[in-house]
Amino acid sequence: MYVKKGLDISAYFVVGPENTKERPVAAIIKDAVAAGFTCVQIRSKMASARELIEIIRQASDVISEAGKSDEVALLVDDRLDVVLAARKQGIKVDGIHVGQSDIPVEVCREYLGDNSVIGLSARTHELFEYINTADVSLIDYFGAGPLHETTTKPDCGLDLDGKVVTRSFADITELAKLSPIPVVVGGGVKLADIPRLAKTGVDGFFVVSAVSEADNPKLEATKLVETWKSNKPQ
Repeated sequence: MYVKKGLDISAYFVVGPENTKERPVAAIIKDAVAAGFTCVQIRSKMASARELIEIIRQASDVISEAGKSDEVALLVDDRLDVVLAARKQGIKVDGIHVGQSDIPVEVCREYLGDNSVIGLSARTHELFEYINTADVSLIDYFGAGPLHETTTKPDCGLDLDGKVVTRSFADITELAKLSPIPVVVGGGVKLADIPRLAKTGVDGFFVVSAVSEADNPKLEATKLVETWKSNKPQ
């Protein structure tokens, strides 16, 4: 399996201003990074481009201040324009995550270059056939799920008929075996899911509200990371 140098998606945190109970996004990211999260994705369908750029700037600064700019990847959901604008302002952004209906990965790769990280949400419909046949030459990892239905992203896992398809641990184990690139799984993931998820063979888990809406984000983030590490087969 090809893994981009320096990319670690084992503990992947997705966050935007609508997920933090009105607390500063940067403060929550600081807690997650201190707890050992290895990848941060800024995702917001509400924030303006300028607001997103400022959030990304703060996130990049927090990661830098922790001395982890080379260890923790900072990604942006969907917004290629925002990634390019942030980079133009000198902000370190490592790449982008896109869905099947977002900007095509070949366009992202053309504009962001070979050294950037590009993640893609794996297609819900005909998932296993898709994983087997998809051209992965331009992407670095698949995001898959949901494990459970989630209010954070209600359309996560929508099939062609508009129903949410959740993924069993057996599905996820099969997915890990089939995928030629790393896989990160999320969607309603809670601490209690981590031991079983760690044993499926996937490369990581992603969470939003389990950390961002916690009363003590650093404590919850630490529990998630430590539980993953202690249950992941060596």
